[in-house]
Amino acid sequence: MSLLTVKDLGKSFGGLAAVDGVSFSIRPGELLALIGPNGAGKTTTFNMINGQLRADRGSVRLSEHELLGLAPRDIWRMGVGRTFQIAETFSSLTALENVQMALLSHQRRLFSFLKPARALYLDRARELLHQVGMAEQAERACSALAYGDVKRVELAMALANEPTLLLMDEPTAGMAPQERHALMALTKRLVLEQNIAVLFTEHSMDVVFAFADRVIVLARGRLIAQGTPAEVRRDPLVQDVYFGTGATFTTHEDKRGAHA
Repeated sequence: MSLLTVKDLGKSFGGLAAVDGVSFSIRPGELLALIGPNGAGKTTTFNMINGQLRADRGSVRLSEHELLGLAPRDIWRMGVGRTFQIAETFSSLTALENVQMALLSHQRRLFSFLKPARALYLDRARELLHQVGMAEQAERACSALAYGDVKRVELAMALANEPTLLLMDEPTAGMAPQERHALMALTKRLVLEQNIAVLFTEHSMDVVFAFADRVIVLARGRLIAQGTPAEVRRDPLVQDVYFGTGATFTTHEDKRGAHA
């Protein structure tokens, strides 16, 4: 049974279709990679699902709830976590304080006159840092952490709302190969343990083919292929559009029609 169902999602800018009729679904416990060349519509798709960008048409349903039209904070509170291409943490705060801030936001307790914020949700914040392997660095400021560790803190923050769906935009951007694989191995373990669905974009094909359960491919706003990593790797259209010259953006139906 699908957790997230996207149907006929569309968005245009000045007459240019950035996303054109995209449909797909994700099941709990599944890592779905969204890939494509620059300008394919990946970030636009992400931002519509997350409520940061209003869609022109379509539907995005989390179980039985329609997400289109909701504000990002409301989608967050419905159990949709997100990480960003450039890690979104407070550099002057410690790893522990960053996770506490995420917990305070989820519990709608950013302002409290009864108890200092630094005393709230300490145990839960430490538990989340432990889950991502950052417990020993909880008291260090994010500005003093290695970038790969900052990404782990951001993941802990994304888990603060106990998400059923996690959106990860270029989660390994700027990381060395060993760091990339360590972060995605950690993500996959958490997905299996907590039965979370993950949609992620990624330019590193080694990460995609090593960790994704399924892959969907966009080109010029259209969904051109989907399947297992092995199936997508063998797809001639994907090879032409994504791994090749990028000169052809026709669909399988268009190619068959051209030879009819």
